[in-house]
Amino acid sequence: MYLYINDGKVEIRDATHLWGLNTKETWQVLKEETGEDKLRVVAIGPAGERVSLIACPINDGHRAPGRGGGGAVMGSKKLKAIAVRGTGEIPVAHLEKVIEINKKVAAAMKNNEVAQAFGTYGTGVGTTQSALSGDSPVKNWAGVGIVDYGEEEAAKNNAIVTDKYKTKKYHCASCPLGCGAEYSVPDGRWPLEETDRPEYETYASFGSTLLCSEVDAILKCNDLCNLYGLDTISAGMTIAWAMECYNEGVLSREELDGIDLRWGDGEAIVAIMEKMAKGEGVGAILANGSLYAAKYFGKGEEYLQTASGIELPMHDPRFAPGLARTYKYDPTPGRHVKGGLGSVQMIGAEERDKYDYRNTGDMDLKLTASTEVMNASSLCYFGGMFMPLEAQNEYIEAITGIKFDEETSFLTGLRILNMRHAFNVREGIRPKDLTISDRAIGRPPLKEGPLANVTIDIDLLAKNFFEKAQWDLETGKPSLEILKKLGGLEEVVNDLYGAEALL
Repeated sequence: MYLYINDGKVEIRDATHLWGLNTKETWQVLKEETGEDKLRVVAIGPAGERVSLIACPINDGHRAPGRGGGGAVMGSKKLKAIAVRGTGEIPVAHLEKVIEINKKVAAAMKNNEVAQAFGTYGTGVGTTQSALSGDSPVKNWAGVGIVDYGEEEAAKNNAIVTDKYKTKKYHCASCPLGCGAEYSVPDGRWPLEETDRPEYETYASFGSTLLCSEVDAILKCNDLCNLYGLDTISAGMTIAWAMECYNEGVLSREELDGIDLRWGDGEAIVAIMEKMAKGEGVGAILANGSLYAAKYFGKGEEYLQTASGIELPMHDPRFAPGLARTYKYDPTPGRHVKGGLGSVQMIGAEERDKYDYRNTGDMDLKLTASTEVMNASSLCYFGGMFMPLEAQNEYIEAITGIKFDEETSFLTGLRILNMRHAFNVREGIRPKDLTISDRAIGRPPLKEGPLANVTIDIDLLAKNFFEKAQWDLETGKPSLEILKKLGGLEEVVNDLYGAEALL
């Protein structure tokens, strides 16, 4: 079935004729079927239909809420797509104030060189530098960019290089940045008539992580993930796991369907990615992620780079140590867009020594809460990097008419965070059950390069955060005091402490 929402009218419609179509084909057919050229569609591809564990929904053919297997959830419900068209107006409390903030934000972005680079080249503009600085993982997190990847090869992989393929720039609705672009690859090994520019995570997951600098291979893998509906981070990292297993003699060529999966080999990478997309042979195993594959083969777990089973994203905690706490302990582990101390360390905006693990809890919690508000408000994470700090709260207040100062924002973010965390606690997940791969936190540390000798004190980072959040580090339970102070969480109190705690 698919869900069709048109100006508030909701219908559940048959999608038998859509089953088997890729995400862009689905979008096109639904536009024709509904007669709505401006129809917005989130759809699963064949990977989601097969309930591949790293499948994700795809918005309008290219944007992906990629992490955590959302495509598998939709596939398990036989939900092919959600199609939406709306023509109504959105009420705004103070329109003139919104326009004023818009001008301030646009001016800030116009005067920011990094923002302009994002607008021109997209999020992959800095992939080369990230690989060499230690921000991007290299060689399945075991390598050093300057040594294993090398400056010359790293320089071949970024959005500036692939900009020659750009045919059209596009913006999300009302965005002054406009980091999206359509590409056309007219010839070569994998011609692509119409495809979308990869994001940073994709350039890195199929690039430095695999020691690959063949951008045509990276563009092809990105296209396959978009069409079939797979998370590019988990897909690239799963290939990295298989690649290390193969090169270390853990997996044989026969077990990989005859593919010679050598480091950096674009032909081999595309070959195995095609098998994953189509669910063929070994690809049907790998399309469920690296942990699933390791358990299936019964070997190779020492090469997994995961947080509680999900493949790590493309920012290295050894470069931004706060990410270690976020990756391991966020209610949805392994996410790089959940704020926290690592978010400012990653862009060099932290004033103190980032390897000083004392007294990190206060800032870590505040930045996490602020990002919870950003995500819930649907403001863009990238836009948030470049707009004035006060703009987020000003927008919410101007649009809703509700007073939304710094304290209100902090409490709102904590309320969201505590509800997300409490869900896991209620379901029996404890802090001790959460894991992160040793490599990602420098156990053992790298011996050379910009991250040499770094080992992260993740236990102290967690202790500091849990104390400031008023969560018990053993049980995970938020304190009754904080839940009552935040207000509106009576159901959480009832679930964790019983009805008598409400009296």
